[in-house]
Amino acid sequence: MKQLLDFIPLILFFVTYKLGGVREAAIVLVIATIAQLIILKWKYGAIEKQQKIMAGAVVFFGLLTAYFNELRYLQWKVTLINGLFAVVLLVAQFQFNTPLVKKLLGKDIQLPEKAWNRLNLGWATFFIICMLTNIYISQNMSEEAWVDFKSFGLIGMTLIATLISGAYIYRFLSQHEQKNEGNNRKGEQ
Repeated sequence: MKQLLDFIPLILFFVTYKLGGVREAAIVLVIATIAQLIILKWKYGAIEKQQKIMAGAVVFFGLLTAYFNELRYLQWKVTLINGLFAVVLLVAQFQFNTPLVKKLLGKDIQLPEKAWNRLNLGWATFFIICMLTNIYISQNMSEEAWVDFKSFGLIGMTLIATLISGAYIYRFLSQHEQKNEGNNRKGEQ
């Protein structure tokens, strides 16, 4: 349910853009994002920091887009947010020796430190690719192409990155399970 709520503002933005235009779509996006935050707070009692940052950016750039009737402000938001995520992941890893991916998933998954570092770098690279792809599409293709990319392309890219991460993590999980099975057999003997 929580993940579905993340897509509702985007779907409403896409439909409204196709039916009404830039200004209307931006207004719907801002209202849907605020409603999403209210629902998350009511249903789950808290809003994650990442969701607050994203919502703040959507409201700020969405209002600029609506006021000026220019899609470029939302295009900048995508570029800036992806760049910000990449920088945060890289600074945390190289400046503070803390892969943030481990902080997010480390409670549920046990991986070697080298694997966490690679996974963190992989996600930083993913955000850089998203940022550069967004810049290319927003500068070289039509407004409609960018809206399609924003609505479906980024979701597809994220799904692929998630599947690749899952496959990468799975290699280590199966090794960890084999090690545990070996230890359990030794204990039974």
